[in-house]
Amino acid sequence: MRCSIRKCFILSVGIVFLWLFITLKIPKETEDDQNEASYNSRKDPRPLEDWQNLTFKYMEKIQKRRKTWLTVGISSVQRGDGSSLLYTLVSLFRVSSKAEQKRLTVLVHLADSDLTWLRETLAHISSLFSPQILKGQLLLIHAPSDAYPTVDSIRDEAFRGEFYSKQNVDHAFLMSFATKLSDYFLLIEDNAFFAPNFVTHIHSRVTTMKSNSWVLLEFSNMGFLGKLFHSRDLPLLAHFLLLFYKEKSLDSLISHFRTLLVQESPILCKPFLFYRRVSYTAFDHKQKATALQKKNADGPNNPPGAVFTDMQVSDVHFPWEAYTLDESFFWTHNISIGSHLTVILNHPANLSRVQVMTGSIVDGRYALEKGQVELGYQPEGVPQHCTSFALLGHLLEGQMDQKILLKGMGYHVSCVRLMVKAGQAGGLMIRHIYLWEKNDK
Repeated sequence: MRCSIRKCFILSVGIVFLWLFITLKIPKETEDDQNEASYNSRKDPRPLEDWQNLTFKYMEKIQKRRKTWLTVGISSVQRGDGSSLLYTLVSLFRVSSKAEQKRLTVLVHLADSDLTWLRETLAHISSLFSPQILKGQLLLIHAPSDAYPTVDSIRDEAFRGEFYSKQNVDHAFLMSFATKLSDYFLLIEDNAFFAPNFVTHIHSRVTTMKSNSWVLLEFSNMGFLGKLFHSRDLPLLAHFLLLFYKEKSLDSLISHFRTLLVQESPILCKPFLFYRRVSYTAFDHKQKATALQKKNADGPNNPPGAVFTDMQVSDVHFPWEAYTLDESFFWTHNISIGSHLTVILNHPANLSRVQVMTGSIVDGRYALEKGQVELGYQPEGVPQHCTSFALLGHLLEGQMDQKILLKGMGYHVSCVRLMVKAGQAGGLMIRHIYLWEKNDK
């Protein structure tokens, strides 16, 4: 590394806070002129000592701030929709009471090197969350490229699809900075829904357990979303991620870290408090879906939505893969009666047909033996859930393909839910859930 992590972080955080301070304090009528002047001034050479003095001034205020009970850590990079992080922060603060926010610090690592994206993201966050920033409840950091080990090789790996190398380093920096901010650290993805009063629920669960009896509590079964750590373990975890950042994905390394610290089994805390907001489109399947639709104009179109489940999730085939238009699928095992996989649409849709396929396409193994498909309406809450459901049909030999003929049933559908009607041992393969929207033309 060409500069120490500590120095790079201090300089970077200071610059971010200076930018936010200027943005939040200038009068509205002179905002454009001031921003242009600020941009031009950055072109002029300044003594490094001036930047360091200003940086340490603001860092001192952060460090003197009262230590909170919980830090929510989010690392974010540029995404296709451009608004995932903003939706996540809105959800977080909306469902937290004022009392909960006093016990909370939100730390966001803006981990993309695109300067245009950084400026735009800072502008959006500062305009939406200025009260939280000025109170010190929301902190933004950015680690410059100089702080990364072998940045070029990481970029090459990211280009080849092995994005987890950079993701591991991004989160190592996030955890390093969060060490002394609070007693506990909650790792969240930048595309999440938060359940109401999640801080109170987590506090209640933690107080019922002995402090030394756990290393990791899991409040979601999706990837690394909703993982709770003791802050005292963060330096060791950050070092662990930097040592093995090329070897495995972040959620796999976290699982190995848990076992190394002698917590052999995962501790899943139900009900789950966090869900992914976006659907498979966040994983670049949108282009595949578009191509398939062009090949078959009468094929399914699967409106954008999020996929929730209370079934067990592995690190190989994820729930959202059941809602893609390619050949991927969701794999789980040992399901119980009442378990579900639910697609919650971003906007109500008028559906004409629903197809659900389970089991291997070759021999039919791993099919759902007893299940039914329901349509949901009237969504509410955060994360959203449908308040009423209507039975569409039962699976026969693990499959259902049904046109919606009943007048009004297919209109304003917000959820499609696959329900398990009997416990089933062994594996279950949910190949796909296909939806057709009505063509009103």
